[in-house]
Amino acid sequence: MKPNVLSISCLSLLCLLSACRQGAQNVDRQEPLVILGSLTGVGQEIVEEAFASFTAETGIEVVYEGTDAFATVLPIRIAGGDVPDLAIFPQPGLMADLAREGALTPLDDVVDLNTLTTAFGSDWVNLGTVDDQVYGVWMRSDPKSLVWYNPNNFEAAGYTIPTSWDELMALTEQIAAEGKTPWCLGIESGEASGWVGTDWVEDILLRTAGPEVYDQWVTHEIPFNSPPVRTALQMFGDIVRSDRYVRGGAVGAISTPFGDAPTPLFDQPPGCYLHRQASFITDFLPDTVEPGRDTQVFLLPGNGPTAPLLTGGLVFAMTNNTPAAQAAMQYLTTVTPHASWAARGYISPHQDVDLALYPNDGIRQIAAVLDQADTIRFDGSDLMPAAVGAGTFWTEMVNYVSGADVDAVLSAIDSSWPEDE
Repeated sequence: MKPNVLSISCLSLLCLLSACRQGAQNVDRQEPLVILGSLTGVGQEIVEEAFASFTAETGIEVVYEGTDAFATVLPIRIAGGDVPDLAIFPQPGLMADLAREGALTPLDDVVDLNTLTTAFGSDWVNLGTVDDQVYGVWMRSDPKSLVWYNPNNFEAAGYTIPTSWDELMALTEQIAAEGKTPWCLGIESGEASGWVGTDWVEDILLRTAGPEVYDQWVTHEIPFNSPPVRTALQMFGDIVRSDRYVRGGAVGAISTPFGDAPTPLFDQPPGCYLHRQASFITDFLPDTVEPGRDTQVFLLPGNGPTAPLLTGGLVFAMTNNTPAAQAAMQYLTTVTPHASWAARGYISPHQDVDLALYPNDGIRQIAAVLDQADTIRFDGSDLMPAAVGAGTFWTEMVNYVSGADVDAVLSAIDSSWPEDE
């Protein structure tokens, strides 16, 4: 049972009286703390609300600037000397690039790393680490290793939640043997078609080969056409290229927009029973569907007692080393801003956030899945060079689902890896 979040928040604010004020004691109160991020609209409001307590305790005004061209704008501003104090990175890859260029400040002397590890866990700290120095404090997790199902249809059919990959495949075969369709799956996404397939392969590789091999694959220490990757792709193919297992078969998977894919879960009779997709799929569910009631999730299982979780997310880093920026990074290690984000529906990786804070059962269940994961890894394609992760990996997944040879697909991706990376 997690402690009461109100008690934690009060303690956190008391800590800020000393930590944040000490960090901000030399700050010119007329100079605001500037944060640049990719969130706009409601997202901007959510960020600003979370810093209200920081301003109240330190007197430091916070100005958030949102842009949908973050990856382009931030490097230009850094090069031009118009540097924000903090940046919220939607991908750790750009953060790592800027850290290696010396554009970011490591946090080893800014925050207490033991406190940071206790608050977030070692995996999240490692995901914010570049060349053995910590740069990032995570704001939000977007879990990807989720299997969505309709609990009413599951119960009516007598199905139970699988706890291993073997059980998942046994359930898949059972549903198919009953003349029904196990999976809904769609990989169509315009110019980004194929990314759904990359997520599947990443998830399977993480489960079958383990996090160490996964990390080596992401950095190309092992080639794309190595045996573990080949096995993972074939396991994905066993599902997606089967007319018995996927609604519409491979042709249906290729032609179905990813946002439309889960809709048949709610048909009567059901058009499918399982759908693997990230937390953001709730934005595409039919208006009549209430997550947590009409659809629930479980963690895509592995073959061990627990399973790893693939995630996306948002991470803070310090782009301007000032006392105000240091105080803000210290604030981000406390539960206070994360409790604010949780109350607005953002899933926080901070381990002291009470699940009761989340606004509905659907988000609460996703957050619980995050809590259950024994290992966390970031989406691999987002960490790879763009020519691969947002290029050949996407396009070759479409080719593979269409029937291309597994070795030809993997060799094509591997040969596209830039020679200098």
